[in-house]
Amino acid sequence: MSVLWICTSCGKSQPAFTEKDCIMDPQDREIAEQFFSQTAGLRGLSTGELVVKAGKFLLGTPYVGQTLEVSDSEKLVINLRELDCTTFAENCLALARTLRMKKPEFDDFARQLQFIRYRDGIRNGYPSRLHYFSDWIYDNNRKKTVKDMSQEIAHTLIPNLVNFMTTHKKNYPALTNNPDFMSTMAGLEAEISGRMTWFIPKNNLPEFEDKLNDGDILGITTDIEGLDISHVVVALRIDGRIRFIHASSTERKVVISDEPLFDYLSRSKMSSGIMVARPL
Repeated sequence: MSVLWICTSCGKSQPAFTEKDCIMDPQDREIAEQFFSQTAGLRGLSTGELVVKAGKFLLGTPYVGQTLEVSDSEKLVINLRELDCTTFAENCLALARTLRMKKPEFDDFARQLQFIRYRDGIRNGYPSRLHYFSDWIYDNNRKKTVKDMSQEIAHTLIPNLVNFMTTHKKNYPALTNNPDFMSTMAGLEAEISGRMTWFIPKNNLPEFEDKLNDGDILGITTDIEGLDISHVVVALRIDGRIRFIHASSTERKVVISDEPLFDYLSRSKMSSGIMVARPL
């Protein structure tokens, strides 16, 4: 069972997390510190390569959805014991960025995770979390944690009209219980929908597959009305083909895909392509 735990500061110029800010279990600290210990000699690898190392380290971790929806207030949830597709990618990126520090510590990881997960890196209530992956890429591109590669690779715009959260508010208790959040989210959805957003159409993926790197964070775009993506994965090249590591709801754990990404997308009628975020 998760408990409130103190995330203390390890940087003199940064404010400390307190037990009011953070929800975690002591095991989460142990898992992160074990990763840092086992990979200490790999600090010189690129961030993308370290994202793959983190993904492989987390193989077998149980898939559990809605792990961030555990508090009426928006606390930083750190859970390396249970992952969904988005929290898997976020944690891999946070672990990788922390490992590249001179002396990586758990509190650095907590700060990286918050910086990645929230708009402008600031946790300020439920709407400040980057709920839509196209917004996640946009914001993290601005923060220089990733580079949005979709335009550079394929030069193809996607009609990105998002409104799923406000049109399905019963699926989101925070919206149901806080009417003020509805208007804020509607405004954010309008802002996201008004941006130019690029992707790689799935039928064009064979043409561009060689431009994907290990560790690229891929959002699988969808034709579901009001949504931008249906799944998030980490790219991994095996035998010359792009496969991926992901928290699989079907296999109920973190796994490496048995098939190439193109085959996976081709089997899915609702998948339209991918957005590409390259770790920096």
